[in-house]
Amino acid sequence: MSRFSGRSPTDEQLSEAVCDASELLEVLWGRGQEATPAVTVSPSQLRALLVIEQDEGTNLRALGEAIGSSPPSVSRLCDRMEAMGLVERRPSRTSRREVELSLSPRGRVLLRESRANRKREVAAVLAVMGPAALDALTEGLAAFRAAAAQIEGRRGASASDGAASVANSA
Repeated sequence: MSRFSGRSPTDEQLSEAVCDASELLEVLWGRGQEATPAVTVSPSQLRALLVIEQDEGTNLRALGEAIGSSPPSVSRLCDRMEAMGLVERRPSRTSRREVELSLSPRGRVLLRESRANRKREVAAVLAVMGPAALDALTEGLAAFRAAAAQIEGRRGASASDGAASVANSA
């Protein structure tokens, strides 16, 4: 039975329900990460590895924007991950002033193992749910992801529109 008792939830109730689920996922995520024996990484390092994996060859500035960190913090974060053998830096092919980041083979193994462990944790929860609840969850998560992608697309467009207007005014 829904926690909303047959009535439509308010935006605040929905936000609270999503945040509750997110916190549970963070617990499951942490369990999966702790079960990865290769190397222990902090949550910020893991987020950075995921961004680098998704945008291979990204630079420090773009990584900082993606994870919401300042340039000095991102540089130190990458120093630590490079020392751990998780990322590799190389000169940019397009700018001598920039460095491109990529995952090392060890970084790829860490993400693969971490994902497998997280999937096991989530699968244990999903195994308890009934088919109707699983269908509703699948549909809701797909809609949530599409809405998030739409918002991120608008953010990217407004950032590039701002850059274009600055360039045009110069």
